[in-house]
Amino acid sequence: MSIELVTTDGIFSLDGEDFEVTNNIWLVGDDREVIVVDAAHDHLPIVEAVHGRRVALIALTHGHNDHINAAVALAEAVDAPIALHPDDTMLWDVVYPGRTPDRELAPGEVLRAGGCELGVLHTPGHSPGCCCFWGEAAGVLFSGDTLFCGGPGATGRSYSDRPTILRSIRQRLLALPGHTVVHTGHGDSTTIAAEAPHIEDLLRSEG
Repeated sequence: MSIELVTTDGIFSLDGEDFEVTNNIWLVGDDREVIVVDAAHDHLPIVEAVHGRRVALIALTHGHNDHINAAVALAEAVDAPIALHPDDTMLWDVVYPGRTPDRELAPGEVLRAGGCELGVLHTPGHSPGCCCFWGEAAGVLFSGDTLFCGGPGATGRSYSDRPTILRSIRQRLLALPGHTVVHTGHGDSTTIAAEAPHIEDLLRSEG
C-alpha cells in the first residue's frame, strides 16, 4: 500500500463562524490507481499528486465544508466518483446545493484501489455521517476528524455530540490493534495505542 499526503489551507465554516485550517488529504493505492481520502480547499495540488493515475474513488470522511469543498472540481478533473455517508447530506447541501454525491458510503463495505482495501467504519459524533477507513492489512486508519493525535474530534457545534463520538471511538476504533497507525484529517499521525489511555480517561470521567 502506498500512502501519500497532500496538505491544503483554507477556511472551515460552521454556525456562522470561520476558522483558518490546514487539511490532510490522503492518496492510497499504488502507481496505477488510488483512492483519495477527502478533498479540501484546492483540487489542483491533489491532481498534481495523483499524477495521471486512475482515481477509483474520492472517499469523504464527513461533510464539513473543509473536507469536501474541492471534491466536485477534483472529480471533474480526474473523472472519479464521490462517496459520502448519507447522514451528512445536509452538510454537503450547504456547499453543493442541487448536486448530490455519486454514491453513498455504507458501513462494512470495502473500498478497493491499486490492490489495497479500506473498510468503512461509521463513527458518528463529530458529524452524524463521519466515517473512518481502515486498511487492516497495512495496519492503518484514516480517521478524518473522529480521532486526532491528542484525542477526539471537536464537538459542541451543529450536528455534533460528545457522548456519541466517544462511544464511536470506544466501540469502533479502540477495538483495532494498538499498532494501527492513525492518519488524521488535520495535524500529525498517531496510533491507536497512543490515544487509547487518553480516551479511556475521558470515558471514565464523563461516565
